[in-house]
Amino acid sequence: MERKSLTPSDRERLQRFHDGTELRAWEWFGAHPETRDGRAGVVFRLWAPHAADVSVICESNGWLRDLAPMTQAEEDPSIWTCFLPGAERFESYKFSIRTPEGRVFDKADPFALHAETRPHTASKVYDLAGYEWHDRAWMRRRQPESAPVNLYEVHFGSWQVREDNSFYTYREMADRLIPYVCDMGYTHIELLPLMEHPFDGSWGYQSLGWFAATSRYGTPHDLMYFIDRCHQAGLGVILDWTAAGFPSDAHGLLCFDGAPCYECPPPDDQMPFGMRRFDFSRGEVVSFLLSSALFWLSVFHADGLRVSSVQPMLFLDYAREDGQWTANRYGENVNLEGAALLRALADCVKEQCPHAMLIASSAGQWPSVTKPTALGGLGFARMWHDDWVRQLLQHTEALPSGAEDFSDWLTVSLMDSMGERYILPLSHDAVSHGDGSLLARMPGEYNEKFARLRALYGFVLAHPGEKLMFMGCEFAQFTEWASHHGLDWMLLDYEAHRQMREYVRGLNLCYKNSPALWEWNGKMEAFRWLDRGETLPGLLAFVRVGAAGEQLLAVVNFTGQRVPGYSLPVDGAGDWEEIFSSESVSYGGNGSVCGVRRARLTGGAWRLSVPVAAHSVLFLAPVSGEAD
Repeated sequence: MERKSLTPSDRERLQRFHDGTELRAWEWFGAHPETRDGRAGVVFRLWAPHAADVSVICESNGWLRDLAPMTQAEEDPSIWTCFLPGAERFESYKFSIRTPEGRVFDKADPFALHAETRPHTASKVYDLAGYEWHDRAWMRRRQPESAPVNLYEVHFGSWQVREDNSFYTYREMADRLIPYVCDMGYTHIELLPLMEHPFDGSWGYQSLGWFAATSRYGTPHDLMYFIDRCHQAGLGVILDWTAAGFPSDAHGLLCFDGAPCYECPPPDDQMPFGMRRFDFSRGEVVSFLLSSALFWLSVFHADGLRVSSVQPMLFLDYAREDGQWTANRYGENVNLEGAALLRALADCVKEQCPHAMLIASSAGQWPSVTKPTALGGLGFARMWHDDWVRQLLQHTEALPSGAEDFSDWLTVSLMDSMGERYILPLSHDAVSHGDGSLLARMPGEYNEKFARLRALYGFVLAHPGEKLMFMGCEFAQFTEWASHHGLDWMLLDYEAHRQMREYVRGLNLCYKNSPALWEWNGKMEAFRWLDRGETLPGLLAFVRVGAAGEQLLAVVNFTGQRVPGYSLPVDGAGDWEEIFSSESVSYGGNGSVCGVRRARLTGGAWRLSVPVAAHSVLFLAPVSGEAD
């Protein structure tokens, strides 16, 4: 078949694609409406370097592979193109690929902008043009670096569902989810992956559509509408994004044209759960992934990406208990190409979308994740501190018997928290995998469980690091999260759960209105211990400091003991006023009030005495002016 010549601009773009520097590959590859010789249709373009021939099979040609053959580019036979007149939006299609050995594979389009809803696996033609955005004001003022960050993490398919357990659409969720999140005082919504994926139970983390919003909830324009509405309401949107690997479904990327294209060759392709590792040494794969990241940030106006599964991208031996992995050229377990991709990603995002927040999942023992790439870091804006959360939960579950160990751990963990820009994630990982809900993990009887959970939430909010809470934790869901049904909203019929939600709302508003809690996250001068358990193991007091010198004094009592006169050292004379307490009756507390307390000169030092209830949180701020 006669080969087609590329235009000069297409040749330049193709060279960048091969080099790993093409950042908008979705604009060229995939399926795009076009008019040729007065005929409207769709141009299909594909990278398949090992194929003997390729055809477009689709609804309009009866899925017959001989009716729409693709031609190779004259300058580069790995590129296949075809113009199909008459094809329109929502046309379902696949690429039928024949190998030199005669095997035939029918594959979905790696660059598809839309897809059929599972269990169907074909791609769909979709023109992204035409959506009218209304978030210009938000895009102009995007939140500055010093703004508070408090994320509400959501799995779109199980926050709420219809009575028949079917999904709400993107547009319906805009009316239901956004007002709720705004009222609760969060600053951002973080969404578990919305890239197209074949299996509901993967929660979106086994993606096969790096440019396609999942059709479970509607069309790409519907997702644009949801994000647009978030921005109009003052909410940022963070999307979870997978880049470590992909599942081995037959219609996906695995041996795409009969040989490895996107994945590492065996045995280095293996990952947990049957996933296959991307080959980060291939320029085409790098271009594919960088383009995907910038696609969601630019086309869908996302305010940031959380890159999941960072550890498998950084360590060649991650979860390889069989020992079947290949060391790098230095004989080490570091994935040099994976680290290079993450640095390239950080640099591209900083250059192309400077206001976007790039968040890393846990990176294990990798140092300098949030330091600039120019200084040897990976360049992320934030990093999940999920190891800290896991250890915190282990310690609080062991209280009171492990109170002294808890105090020792706090000293070390706080120092560790100052090396990176952390997010403290009470995430889906904390309430799944058989761990149970946060409330269920709290020791004690019914009322004590709620009191302990209030203390835990208050401590996490006051501790250095930005915040994330998974849906359902705000009203203390009893059962472990399950993705196949909605949250247990009927629990709000019970007073204790309503009070817990009101408590979390109060914490969030206090966080928003207290610069001392978020302005200097990650800096040593932002935190000062007053008591790390010396008075009573498990009773903690510390001061948070803002950029202008604002102070917030936090007292957290993880113990079951009431301390009527807890004496704390302060800098000098003055009054301190209660600004938040978990003991409010509306939160389920006993109603005790601290009010305004005056520092007293005791033994040559200024000390502040406050009453502290069992399993409680108390925040105080200095009153303007000095005491008489």
